[in-house]
Formats: sequence, structure tokens, C-alpha cells
Amino acid sequence: MTDSAAIYAANKRLALALDALAAAVERRGEADQEAANLSAQLHALGADRARLASDLDGTAARSQALERANRDVAHRIDAVLGTLRSLLAQSGG
Repeated sequence: MTDSAAIYAANKRLALALDALAAAVERRGEADQEAANLSAQLHALGADRARLASDLDGTAARSQALERANRDVAHRIDAVLGTLRSLLAQSGG
């Protein structure tokens, strides 16, 4: 093999190695971008979960308050009905 043929072959191997390196760098960049996207999605899901948990806690508290109000109103209605029955019984109605 002549010196120029050896230089040509070495140059070709170097070009192929540089192409492979460039492809690896591009794949790594894409993988890094995908990891960053997944991290952002994970963060968004965590924020959504926290918001939903807070909403659920608020809804549960409101539900309990409504249940207490409902029981209170039912007791008051029963008391009024008792008073009305008593008045009707006294008036002979």
C-alpha cells in the first residue's frame, strides 16, 4: 500500500468515525431532550395530583358541612312539625 493510499484509508476511517460520533451526539441530545420532556411531564402530573388532592379535601369538607346542615334542617323541621301537631291537638283540629 502506498503512502497516499494509506492516508486515504486513514482519512476515510476518520470520516466514518466522525460521522458515527456526530450520530451518537445527536442521539444523546435527543435522549436528553426526551428525558427533559418526561421530567416536565412528571412535574406537571405531580402538580395536578396535588391540586386534585386539595380539591378533593375541599369537596369532602364541603360535603361534611352540607351533611351537618341537612341534619340540622331536618331536626328543625321535625321540631316545627311537633309544634304544629301540638297546636292542632290543643285547638281540637
